[in-house]
Amino acid sequence: MLDLGAGTGKLTGGLLAAGVEVIAVEPDEAMRAELVRHFPAVTALSGTAEAIPLADGSVDAVLAGQAFHWFDQARAFPEIARVLRAEGAFAAFWNNDDNKVEWVAGLQEVSRSSASFPPSSSDDALPAHPLFAPFEYAEFAHSQRRTAESLTASIGTNSHTVVISAQERAEVLGRILDYLRATPETADGEFDLPLRTEVIRTVLGPNSPR
Repeated sequence: MLDLGAGTGKLTGGLLAAGVEVIAVEPDEAMRAELVRHFPAVTALSGTAEAIPLADGSVDAVLAGQAFHWFDQARAFPEIARVLRAEGAFAAFWNNDDNKVEWVAGLQEVSRSSASFPPSSSDDALPAHPLFAPFEYAEFAHSQRRTAESLTASIGTNSHTVVISAQERAEVLGRILDYLRATPETADGEFDLPLRTEVIRTVLGPNSPR
């Protein structure tokens, strides 16, 4: 199985724990080095979704955890189809705060920085490509136990708070902590952060290379 856009290996670790043989592909050298440090037995290669350094038909499945939105789909889909074996599957997923909950929606608003993506809509169309069957969508609810301080620190590791200036980062994180300490659901001690995992999945179609 290919973990595409593997980052530091969070998904890789989960796949290994499930007993899956994993190849990781990640373009960022520092993130790839961290992955190798945690999982030295995993084959970790430099590459991108648009240029996958694997042979044709070499994996049964390709997964992209928190990475698909970075792909150039027009170039990535043919590459993904190329490395998949017959009847191979591709899936992408994202762990997102459940903004259907009022206080979580408010948190997302105060967490925005100058580097944040525009707000997305749940009505966004599924991707499509002639090499693949129509995509399927599923959503799974879960939660994490947090405190105002731990959640603020966690948001501080997200890309939209890492790439901005130190001054703006301090302002954003201060705004988040103030919001959490002033919101009844999150003001005192531990609380559950509502989350949802959104998954899209497809398989090779009749027009695929295999």
